[in-house]
Amino acid sequence: MRTPLSAYMVTLAIAFGAACTRTGEPTSAANDPAAGRLPEPVLPAASYSYADAGNPLPRHFSVNGPNQSTVLSTDNTPPSNPISDAGATLGRVLFYDVRLSANDRVACASCHQQALGFGDTARFSRGFKGGRTRRHSMALANVRFHTPTQFFGDRRASTLEAAVLLPIQDTIEMGSTLPALEVELAATRYYPALFSAAFGTPQVTSERIGKALAQFLRSIVSSHSKFDGAFSAATGLANFAAVFTPEELAGEQLFVGAAHCFGCHRTFVQVSEGSANNGLDLIPVDTGGGCGSFKVGSLRNVSVRAPYMHDGRFGTLAQVIEHYDSGVQNTRCLDRRLIDDFGGVAVRRLNLTESQRTALVAFLNTLTDSTLLTDAKFSNPFPAR
Repeated sequence: MRTPLSAYMVTLAIAFGAACTRTGEPTSAANDPAAGRLPEPVLPAASYSYADAGNPLPRHFSVNGPNQSTVLSTDNTPPSNPISDAGATLGRVLFYDVRLSANDRVACASCHQQALGFGDTARFSRGFKGGRTRRHSMALANVRFHTPTQFFGDRRASTLEAAVLLPIQDTIEMGSTLPALEVELAATRYYPALFSAAFGTPQVTSERIGKALAQFLRSIVSSHSKFDGAFSAATGLANFAAVFTPEELAGEQLFVGAAHCFGCHRTFVQVSEGSANNGLDLIPVDTGGGCGSFKVGSLRNVSVRAPYMHDGRFGTLAQVIEHYDSGVQNTRCLDRRLIDDFGGVAVRRLNLTESQRTALVAFLNTLTDSTLLTDAKFSNPFPAR
């Protein structure tokens, strides 16, 4: 049972107010093993709004795209874990807290940075002991609209609540264990009040950690890009010609038309319903989710988070477009959407002109949501050390 907002504020005013720094230097506590060594979060007196009631999704998220599916139809929020202000606030603190790693060196946000659309510009992210991850970090904005049973590039987690707990336990990424983390967070003085506000009691469990992190991540919805600005708030219908430059408009028309990009990057948040082998290698080095297939993520904020692909092999969007134009390998498990429409056997070649390639990049740049990249409610609540 969740604490209502009024009770949530009372909790913050009494318990949390004494346990979490709002201004000035953080204080220490005898029962906190990291006290005096790590900063404490600074949160607003009135909670940021995360729940859908205070953040209605834009009208065009409920309108069919060219492929006749809506953004809302792909929402993976389970009835058992709706977004609440208190739950997402706890999730935000957890997301940025280095205490989730075994040696207090990395947080979830270390590999998923807000300014980068919650992705990473490192080809392979650095773990808690300095080791490198096997794959390039996936961007988390709009993870709410990923296929419910497929999380991570290789689809190894069936729910977001389960997915967020795996990096914590990964021997390269964060190196902790859930039992040890439960004990540490319970002994960290600002967490009991946050857990009480979110879940009604101060008990710290891995299930609650997963739920809170998932709530925060689902609240990170990218919907204020130039692309979104082309849609009417009243009808949800788009007028791209009124907002885009001629080059951007040409790129949008290629994206949904001759370049076939919309076949995989579907709906108005440009995310696939599944995974695909996109012909990077004739013989895949990394088999991913099977036979070289990987989850197709959202293209939102793609221009700020190079490099690209599961192994970060492409440094620019121009290189990505060149791959789909002429570089797709006819591997055994190549996705059928990359096969020639007429022959049914040969790899599709787009034969784009240089101006068409440039137009596609221009369109992809319209998917950047600068508001999301700087919004305080998604930012790091911990003062810099």
